[in-house]
Amino acid sequence: YFEVARRVLERHGGTVEKFIGDAVMAVFGVPVVHEDDALRAARAAVELRDSIVELNDELDRLWGVRLAVRIGINTGDVVAGNPASGQSFVSGDAVNVAARLEQAAAPGEILIGADTFLLVREAVRVQPVQPIKLRGKSDEVAAFRLLDVITVAGRIARRMNSPMVGREADLQQLLDGFRRTVEGSSCQLVTVFGVAGVGKSRLMRELLSNVADRARVLEGTCLPYGDGITFWPVAEMVKATAAIEETDESSMARVKIAELLRGQGDETMLVCDRVAAAIGLADAQVGLQETFWAIRRFLECLAVDRPVVAIFEDVHWAESALLDLIGYVARFSTAHRILLLCTARPELRDERPDWDGTGKAISLSPLADVEGSLLVQNLVGQAALPTEIRRQILDAAEGNPLFVEEMLQMLIDDGILRRDNGEWVTTVADYSHVSTPKTIQSLIAARLERLQEDERAVLQRASVVGKVFYWGAITELSPEQARAGVGGHLQALLRKELIQPEASPFAGDDAFRFSHMLVRDAAYESTPKGTRAELHERFATWLERLVGDRLPEYEEIVGYHLEQAFRYRTALGPIGDRGSVLGTRASSRLGLAGRRAFARGDAQAAADLLSRAADLVPKQDPTRVQLLPEIGAVLIQTGAWREAEVVLKEAVETARNLGDSKSEALAVVRWTWLKLHTNRFPSNLDALPELDLAISTFEELEDDGSLAEGLTLAGSIEFWSGMAARAIEATDRATLYARRANDTRREFEALRWRSAAECYGPTAADRAALGYKALLQGPASGHEGLRTAITAFRAEMEAMQGNAGVARDMVDAAKASAKEFGLQMYYASGVLRTSGYVAMLAGDPVLADRDLREGVDI
Repeated sequence: YFEVARRVLERHGGTVEKFIGDAVMAVFGVPVVHEDDALRAARAAVELRDSIVELNDELDRLWGVRLAVRIGINTGDVVAGNPASGQSFVSGDAVNVAARLEQAAAPGEILIGADTFLLVREAVRVQPVQPIKLRGKSDEVAAFRLLDVITVAGRIARRMNSPMVGREADLQQLLDGFRRTVEGSSCQLVTVFGVAGVGKSRLMRELLSNVADRARVLEGTCLPYGDGITFWPVAEMVKATAAIEETDESSMARVKIAELLRGQGDETMLVCDRVAAAIGLADAQVGLQETFWAIRRFLECLAVDRPVVAIFEDVHWAESALLDLIGYVARFSTAHRILLLCTARPELRDERPDWDGTGKAISLSPLADVEGSLLVQNLVGQAALPTEIRRQILDAAEGNPLFVEEMLQMLIDDGILRRDNGEWVTTVADYSHVSTPKTIQSLIAARLERLQEDERAVLQRASVVGKVFYWGAITELSPEQARAGVGGHLQALLRKELIQPEASPFAGDDAFRFSHMLVRDAAYESTPKGTRAELHERFATWLERLVGDRLPEYEEIVGYHLEQAFRYRTALGPIGDRGSVLGTRASSRLGLAGRRAFARGDAQAAADLLSRAADLVPKQDPTRVQLLPEIGAVLIQTGAWREAEVVLKEAVETARNLGDSKSEALAVVRWTWLKLHTNRFPSNLDALPELDLAISTFEELEDDGSLAEGLTLAGSIEFWSGMAARAIEATDRATLYARRANDTRREFEALRWRSAAECYGPTAADRAALGYKALLQGPASGHEGLRTAITAFRAEMEAMQGNAGVARDMVDAAKASAKEFGLQMYYASGVLRTSGYVAMLAGDPVLADRDLREGVDI
C-alpha cells in the first residue's frame, strides 16, 4: 500500500513527507511550486483511489483482506521546514484541515477544501457536501466530494464567448500568415508569445473562427508533466482528425489513420505505422528521425486537398524533441500549405534562444486601460458595474484579460458583487483589501519558481524597493560577491518580460518596473521576513544617501521602508536597542511627511502618515506626544470627530504629565474647537478663558505658528458671537503670525475665517469678491483647503450679485475639490452650506433642502 501511494503521489509531482501508522502525508508545491499543484493533487487522489481497487484484488486473493482509503486535500500557506535537518517538512492550519477532511471522509471518498476547489473547479466533477464541523475549528468548514478529474479540461476556464478586445492587429498578422500559406503553397511557422492569461488562446480561437471553413484544423496542447508526453499534442491532433476513440484497438486505430491518408501512395502504411508508434498506438520502436519524417508526411498528406492549420498550445512546456519536430516541419515542408501556430510564454526564448529565428514571432502586450474597461463591460453585460469595483479590477489586472476574468469571478463568488434587479451592486464599502484570486497567485508563484536562483534573488530584492526600482539600489542590496552579475540578471528578467525599463529620477542610474504588480507581490511574499527587514533598512539608508538635499521629497518613501523594517523585526522577536532606534527613525520621517501633507491640505494622507508615525514609538515617548495634537487636528478635518476627541484628550493628559506645555496648549486649542462644534459650552464665549490661557502659553514660548492658530479660533468665536469686525481684526493678527512662522496651513485657516467674516459681515459683495481673488494669489494659495473654501465663498458673492450660473459652477468645483482631498468637514459645513445658500438665492428650495440636509447628516 505504501509503495502504491508513493509511486502515484510522486508521479504527479507530490512529495511524501511521512507515513504515520496507516496514513500518508504528502505535499504539493513544496519544495518546488507549480501553477497546477492543486490539480496535480486532485489527479493523484483519484488515481490513488483507483489504484487501491486494483491492489485490493491482489490482497484479497493472497490474504483475504481489503483496504478502504479515505483522502483529504486542502490548500493554503504553510510553514516549510528543512527535512534534511529532521524538521517537520510542512506544518500549519492548512495541513491540520487536510487531516481533518481525511478523517471526515467516508471509505473510498475524497474530500477537498474550498480553496482547493477554487483552483481546480474547471477540471473536476464534484458534489457539494454539508459544511463539516472539524475538531479544533470554531466554524464549520466548506468541503466538496471529488468524483473525477476531467482530463481534457484546462486548469482555468476562459470566457471565449465574450468578444475579443484589443487584438485586431495581432489577428491580422495571423490572417496574413494564413494567406501567405495558401497563396504561396508554403509552410509558415508563427509563434505567439505572451505571459499567462494575456490572450494567446483567445487569439487562436478568433483565427479559427475566420479560417475553419477554408482549412483543416489540428489542435494539440503540451502538458507540464507526465509519462510519455513528448508527442502528446501530435497524438491529440491525430486522434481528433482520424476520429480515434479511447476504446479502439491498436489495429483499428491504424486503419482509421490509413483511411485518412488513402490515395497517398505506397508510403501510406509506413507513415501510418510510424505515426501510430510515436503516439503510443503501437509497440514498435522507431528512431527519432523516422518519427519526424512520418509526422511531417502525415501533415503534408492532409494538406493535399485543403490547407492545414496545426496549433501547438503551450510549447514552453514542450519536450525538446517536439520543438525540434516543429522546426523540422517548418524547414522541410516548404512546398506544402501548412500553417504551424505555437503559443508560448516568454521563458521559451531562454530555453531555446534560436526559436525566434525559426519563424515569425508575435508578442502580445497587456491591454490598454480603455480596452480592459471594454472587456469588463463585455463580461458583465448591459448592466454597468459600480465605478469603484471597475477601477479595482482594472488596477489589479493591469491589462491581463485572464486576471480581469478571475478578479470579477472572485468578487462574485465572495459575495462582494451581485446582481440586484438587473443591476450590479456591491455589498462592502471598502474594496482596498480585496485579495488576489488564488488562481492568479499560483500562476505567478510558479513562474517565479522556474527562474534561476540568482535571478529570483534579484527579483526579491527589487520587490522590497517597490514596483519601480533602480539598478544601483539592487546592486547595493546584493551580497558583495553577487554585485557584478546584477546587470546580467536584470537583462534576463527583461527578456522574460517580468520587468520593463522605466524612466529614472536619478541621473546615472537606470530604473525598471515590474511588468505586473502581482509579480512584485509574489516575489515579495516569497522573501523571508528577516531578509525583508534587512533589505528595507538598507534601501532606506541607500536612498537617504542618494537624494541628499532632496530628502524632503522622499521623506515618506524613506519612512515607509524604515517602518517596514521595524515591523518585521518586531514580528520576529524582541527588537532591542537597534530596533528602537529604527522605530524612532521611521517615526521621524513619517511625522515630517505627515506634517507636510497637512500643510498642503491633503488631510487623508496626513492622517495616515501621522498615525503610523505615532504607532512606531512608545506611548510616553516625547516625539509621540508632539504628534498627538497633529493627529487630532487631521482627524477633525477628515470628519472623524469621535476619534479626534480620544486622541486630543490623551494628548492633553500625557503632555501635562511630561511637562510639555506647548503640546498641552496646542491640544487644548484643538479640543476647544471640537467642544465648540459639538455644543459642550453653554455659550461660545465660555470657551474663551481656556483658550486665552493657551494663547498666553504660545506668547511666552514665542511660538508664532501656534499663536496664529489660537487667535484664529478666538476670531471665529467673535464671528459666531455676531462681531464680524472684531473677527476680521483677530484673524488679521493670526495671518501676520502665521506668515512670520512661514506656516501656510495656519495662514490658510486665518484667511478662511477672515473670508467668512467678510462674507457675512458688513463688507459689500462686489468688494469681498475682489478680495477673494487677491487671497488666491498669496503664499497660502497652494493649499487645497483654502482654494476650496475661497471658491465656495466666491460662489456666494456671485449669487448675491445675481450670477446664478457662475455661482453653481463654482459650487460644483468646490465639491469636487473637497471630495478629492478628503476635506470632509469643509465639504459638509462649508461647501454644502454654500450650495444650499446659492440655491436659495437662485429660487431653488428643493436643491437647497437636499444639500443642506446632506451637510447636517455628515
